[in-house]
Amino acid sequence: MWSGRFREPLDATFDGWQRSFRFDWRLIPYEVAASKAHARALAELCVLSDDELHSIREGLDGILSDFETGGAVGEKHQDAEDVHHFVELELKLRIGNTALKLHTGRSRNEQIATDLRLYVRDSITTLQADLHLWVQAFLAQAKSAGEAAMPAYTHMQRAEPVLVAHWLLAYVSMLQRDSTRLEDCAKRLNVCPLGSGAVAGATLPLDRAMIAQELGFDAPTANSMDATSDRDFVLEYLQTLAQVALHVSRFAEEITLYATAEFGFVDLPEAFSTGSSAMPQKKNPDLTELARAKSGRIVAASHTVELQLKGLPLAYNKDMQETQEAIFAATEEMHALLLLLGRFTHALHFRADKMLTACTSGFLNAMAAATYLVHKGVAFRAAHEIIGNAVRHCLGKGCELDGLTLEELREFSPAFEQDFFAAITLEATLDCHDAIGGTARSRVRKDLATAELRASQWMESQAHSPASNHYADRFGSDAAIAPRGGKHAGP
Repeated sequence: MWSGRFREPLDATFDGWQRSFRFDWRLIPYEVAASKAHARALAELCVLSDDELHSIREGLDGILSDFETGGAVGEKHQDAEDVHHFVELELKLRIGNTALKLHTGRSRNEQIATDLRLYVRDSITTLQADLHLWVQAFLAQAKSAGEAAMPAYTHMQRAEPVLVAHWLLAYVSMLQRDSTRLEDCAKRLNVCPLGSGAVAGATLPLDRAMIAQELGFDAPTANSMDATSDRDFVLEYLQTLAQVALHVSRFAEEITLYATAEFGFVDLPEAFSTGSSAMPQKKNPDLTELARAKSGRIVAASHTVELQLKGLPLAYNKDMQETQEAIFAATEEMHALLLLLGRFTHALHFRADKMLTACTSGFLNAMAAATYLVHKGVAFRAAHEIIGNAVRHCLGKGCELDGLTLEELREFSPAFEQDFFAAITLEATLDCHDAIGGTARSRVRKDLATAELRASQWMESQAHSPASNHYADRFGSDAAIAPRGGKHAGP
């Protein structure tokens, strides 16, 4: 592609080392789409005849068809330097020298910037669907949990009882925020670099608005130097995936803890667990442990790109090639993680009996007890001290607050009445948190209904509005993101 200037061949080791086709072959569908749009713009300028345009687009469609039906791209064109070179070589093989006209008025710098935007935009659509499937699993478990209660923890110490559904809905809130972050990222990246040339803009009066529209972008990029060197969208995307990974890891950590004999809140599904080669009794939480570990790799991908972009001068630099492997690895890992976590969450079995036992010991109703005194006119700070003294007395006596007699309670405050015991039952302790976002049973029922409605509206929006790209519907949600469907061996 660039050999005319050079008299000497590349060092063979360097040549193999600097090539990117071993990983950027994943961009073939996007390179094909961008090339078809560019060809159309060339035809409008009469650089290509109608017959040449038809031949090029037909050849590109053939390349895409072979890719999607499982062709091992590495078996062809071993000398391809990158995805752009591969498509050019393959197109020439199919249609002859007409293929050489396609590169008129464009640069690989703008091509890779476009391909990556298409890839990230497509991946966002897929990952949002993955997140939604996991949300659905949480909602199903929350509905099934009913009014089962569990301890909530602060500082890893039992704090107050909450409904299991309330705990599950906390993760629904996290994942729905993650989905909106991805959506915001997709909006910002949705401008088209094609027509930016290598750095200074195209040398032909290409209809950039038409190109952008054909590829589903909102508009062309505004500045050619920025367009060819911008990887902000890559970093924003990876930072968003890092946020998702943190939520994955928090969930994985909680389930790993709750599945221990010391907690006993969760029975691990056997389909997602393994045993020990030495200890016959073991059932190990391999999925959640690996999810914790793999989350670190996704966070690391974000940091990797930060360091790669730090201090780069305008405009394109070869350093940017190194951002691609981080994108592909993080995307594929996240896709696999989310799909597994959705199925795993559906299969979880919660031990309501164990959680109930944990809720009724350890003074988890102390806050409700203090609130009872507040309703009797006692200042909260005073009520806090009164209940603290009562708890200390119970520890010495070996009982819970409801094990004290009314006479004993009145030694701490005359505000106690017989109705105190009804105010500190598990149900009353839950229901005293009757505020927006609280764990009161009526509140959680409403919150679950709201979350289900929001999830349903998301599904409806996906069904009734076109995707922000042209490619996501070609690949099922159970397919690996790159290569789509996992059908290609790669180079």
